[in-house]
Amino acid sequence: MKNKNPHIPHLLELNLAMLFISTSGALGRYIELPVPVTIVARAILAFVALFFYCKWKGISLRMEKKDILPIGLTGLLMGVHWLTYFYALKMSNVAIGMLSLFTYPVITSFLEPLLLKTKFQKTHLLLGVLVLCGIYFLVPDFDSPAGRAGIDNSYTLAVGVGVLSALLYALRNLILKTKVGNYDGSMLMCYQMGVVAILLMPALFQTNIEAMGSQLPSILILAILTTAIGHTLFLKTFKHFSITTASIISSVQPIYGILIGWLFLAELPSAATIIGGILILSAVVVESVRTYR
Repeated sequence: MKNKNPHIPHLLELNLAMLFISTSGALGRYIELPVPVTIVARAILAFVALFFYCKWKGISLRMEKKDILPIGLTGLLMGVHWLTYFYALKMSNVAIGMLSLFTYPVITSFLEPLLLKTKFQKTHLLLGVLVLCGIYFLVPDFDSPAGRAGIDNSYTLAVGVGVLSALLYALRNLILKTKVGNYDGSMLMCYQMGVVAILLMPALFQTNIEAMGSQLPSILILAILTTAIGHTLFLKTFKHFSITTASIISSVQPIYGILIGWLFLAELPSAATIIGGILILSAVVVESVRTYR
């Protein structure tokens, strides 16, 4: 019998995408290379994989002239988003790096009605704020020994860099929402990876090739599983959800990321991190149920 409500498969697809993308947190901490080198290697390998996938599947790589600039801009936004995100990870840990990035649902809830002329939904804002409350538990207390350094504290600075990364990611997603109806997600990711690779190519000339070779297995996982597969699946879900809804539901990614960080890096989340995770997961569940109904 044909499934008349495709919501569940789309929801599962979105969660699978988040599981794959969430590996970026642990890998970002594990790979011992300068951040720009990690990003450009990731982009090059993902571009190659996506290019041959598109050729294999017969997916057209042609685009209209009017779309060249906006799609190129999404590549730029994606590249800077990754740079700031990985620096946030290096300055803190998987939990703080990932959860500070996930201020982007609340940012998206404000930007989507403005940029895409959609109806503003108070529920989206409330759920976005609930995600943001989860972030609050991650920022060091300024009265504690860890927080007395103020803005110089590496964890606090990491949260600030993570929020900047979130803004860039939200803008990139909103632009792509207007393109996913006309182009395949694999094609869009292929062009974005090409832009990131070109912009950061100079970083390759400032690194030790032997050092990169020892990190190649981890970079391959980051490029293929996290990027080529995970991000392409995420793009495909833009056809079925509003960007704000996709952003809120995708907030489950830090939960996966923290679990991966715990399993592979022995980064045991603190009580505050667990509380933040529960708040974020609550928002994900509520929005999932709302969209199903």
